[in-house]
Formats: sequence, structure tokens, C-alpha cells
Amino acid sequence: MSATPTALKPATANPAASTSRIGNLLNDGWITTRRNLIKIKRVPDILVFTLLQPIMFVLLFSYVYAGVIDIPGSSYTEFIMAGIFAQTVVFGSTYSGSAMAQDLKDGIIDRFRTLPMNQASVLIGRTTGDLLINTISMAVMMTTGFIVGWRVRSSFLEAAAAVVLLLLFAYAFSWVMAFIGMSVRSPEVINNVSFLVLFPLTFISNAFVPSDTLPTPLRIFAEYNPVSALVQAARTLFGNVPPGTPVADVWTQQHPVLTVLIGIVVLLAVFIPLSVRKFRTVSSR
Repeated sequence: MSATPTALKPATANPAASTSRIGNLLNDGWITTRRNLIKIKRVPDILVFTLLQPIMFVLLFSYVYAGVIDIPGSSYTEFIMAGIFAQTVVFGSTYSGSAMAQDLKDGIIDRFRTLPMNQASVLIGRTTGDLLINTISMAVMMTTGFIVGWRVRSSFLEAAAAVVLLLLFAYAFSWVMAFIGMSVRSPEVINNVSFLVLFPLTFISNAFVPSDTLPTPLRIFAEYNPVSALVQAARTLFGNVPPGTPVADVWTQQHPVLTVLIGIVVLLAVFIPLSVRKFRTVSSR
């Protein structure tokens, strides 16, 4: 009798193995996050100066420029706080870039390469550490803002949504800065690169003055600037949009929350794979 051939079954993915890989990635990511937080604990100057900067900006703009810039229907303090929030969290994301560049220079990445860990966890730990620092910074800024007269004019849920939106945008942008940090040749260069990228994004926007007061070329740039959308979204959710203030007739300003959410998804979808690929390249040199 001839043997009946056994039917070949297509190979299927092992759900347990996939779950295990995700679990290992998250565990490794948490370990590297703790490493970054412990580093801040040992060098508290990093956190101190990170928190002093937003306090300085709140006091500077509230007391120095409040009497010069007039916002019809609102106080300049309430108008400016969303801009300070956006500027601070965006600048706070640059720490990922400078820290990655410093780790490359110090040879820390070479040590990570020898360990049985997921390479992406190094980047997850770095960007998550920045997210936690930005969260503390947001709490400090909001407290300082309340002291100088800023108030939330919306509901608790809307205000919480504004904070989450700001932090998510900063987290997505930290992946951009991590990629740049691995692309430059020294930690000193990342500061100059960050300044060239972030200075026009934050200052040529509606963060500090209404965009319709800017010259036409700068106004057009500000209206399509992603930071302007972030600021407008934060103002809307905090209830700090001055009554009667015209909103630019462009889609990004008419739908700022949706614009920011789309921007977050795009940044993460593009720069997470790019950063992981870049990390594998630089760690294999």
C-alpha cells in the first residue's frame, strides 16, 4: 500500500512569540528609561535648569511684554501661556538629540550593542525620559502661570486634552531630534542644528503675537507652521482664544487639533523607523 502524502500546512505566526517580543521590547525600554532618569538624579543640574527656563519665560513675557502688547478682549498673560507651553515642550524634546550624540561620542552605544537587548529600546528609553521631563516641566509652567494670573476657561477634560496634546507632540518631535542627534558628528553640533530648526518654528508663529500682525511672507509661514497649529489647539482647549480674534482662513488654523494629531501620527510613522535604522547603522560601525 502506498503511503498517503501528508498535507503541508502553511506556517502561521506564533502569537505567544510575538507577545513575548513586545513584552521584551517594553521591558528593555523601561530599563533604559530608568537609566536615563537615574542619570538625571545623579546630575540634578540637568533637571534644575530645564525647569528654570519655563519659569523664566513665563515671568519674562507676563511682566515685561504684557504692558506693551495689547490683545483685545483678553490679557496678554492668557494669550501667551499656550505659546510658552508649546515652545518649552518642543525645545525640551532636543534633549533626546544631544543625549544620543553624547552617548555615541562616549561609546555608550557600543556597550548597548553587546547586551542581549532590543536595539529600539535604547531610543524608546531616551524619548520616554524626555516625555517624563516635559511632563514635570508642564506642571511647573502651569503652576507658575496660575501665580501670574493665567486661568483655564474651559472644562477639566478639555484642559487635560490640551496637556496630552502638547506632550504627545513633544514626544513625536523627540524622535526627530534623536534621528538628528545620531546624524551629526559631535554633541556640540546638535545645539546649533536644533536652534536653526526650532527658532523659526517657535518664533515665526502665533505663539507670541497674533499671526495677522506679521508681514505677509512671515504670516503665510506662521499660518502653516505646525507649532502655530499646536499653539492654536492649546489655546482652544484651554479656553484662552481672545473673543473676536480672527482665525486665519487656512485649514490648519481652522482645525488645529486635528492638524496636530495628523502631525503626530506622521512624525512617529516616519521617524521611528528612520531612527531605529539609523541606530542600527551607527551602532554597527
